[in-house]
Amino acid sequence: MLAVTLGPTPWVGGVSAGTYAFKFAHAQPDTHPRHKSMIYFKEQLEAASKGQIKVELFAGGVLGKEPELMDMVKLGNLQGTRGALFERANKKYLLYTLPFLFADIEQAKKVIRSDFGEKVNQGAKANGFYVPVTGVAGGFRQFTNNVRPIAAPDDMKGLKMRTPPIDSIIRTMNAMGANPQQVPYGETYMALKTNVVDGQENPCSNIAEMKFYEVQKYFTEVNYQIHPDPFFVSLAWYDALPSDLKAVFTSTARAAMARSDDVWLASEKDYQALLTQKLQPNKITAENHKAFVAKVKPVWDHYVSAGYFTRAEIDEALAQASR
Repeated sequence: MLAVTLGPTPWVGGVSAGTYAFKFAHAQPDTHPRHKSMIYFKEQLEAASKGQIKVELFAGGVLGKEPELMDMVKLGNLQGTRGALFERANKKYLLYTLPFLFADIEQAKKVIRSDFGEKVNQGAKANGFYVPVTGVAGGFRQFTNNVRPIAAPDDMKGLKMRTPPIDSIIRTMNAMGANPQQVPYGETYMALKTNVVDGQENPCSNIAEMKFYEVQKYFTEVNYQIHPDPFFVSLAWYDALPSDLKAVFTSTARAAMARSDDVWLASEKDYQALLTQKLQPNKITAENHKAFVAKVKPVWDHYVSAGYFTRAEIDEALAQASR
């Protein structure tokens, strides 16, 4: 006789009935601040749920690359992930990535944790994701390359720059005159080593943890973009939790992300110092910063005209940043 199950079952391979399995995977190595924060999340959630939620962590892309992980979470085949493909959950996450939007990290944190930020998180439900919290994915994104120091926008012309499949980065590279090349994160080191690409952009933590400095020459502190770090959870899995475990899960996720932000941003200074030792560093002057800002204005205009978000929403975010 076939058993008929009415509604979702709490059992997901490897745990006993009455408990809920939460499998979480990401592309970063297990030494990365993201993974360290997830170890904390696992310890805290299993304790707070009194063992009713069992957490398994998979680092280094062992379950797939970031596009595959996002698809797995959306389909319910994986319960959680964090990564760079946030626009797949809600295109409004791209607002945070407008080039030169934020003057400093604290501004970004204010906006991402504001009422405006919560509306963006809630919008991810339409695509099958529950986002209990969004953090800041490291510090500002910087440039490295093997061709020349980057001091002004014209220095970007013709450079083959590795990018993730994030529209705002690709458009920013094009606006600066570079030639963006989409390469999977885990394949970037070899692409740099074999000159498939000339350079790449990432926060200092990613550049250091992936040891891109071994195959790059120049490091430019350009502070051109901040990325959000949404905690993507399968909405179907979350909806199947009883109300008490939903509350425990959400509060624990928020505590873990706050810890992640603190650890990540504190370590960013150490990573930055390492890169200035390993590579030939330079910083963008105030005058050239203005030139970069002017160069990327079409990127801002594109998203407003395409309806991703409105100028009023940008102004709302900036108002939150200045509080």
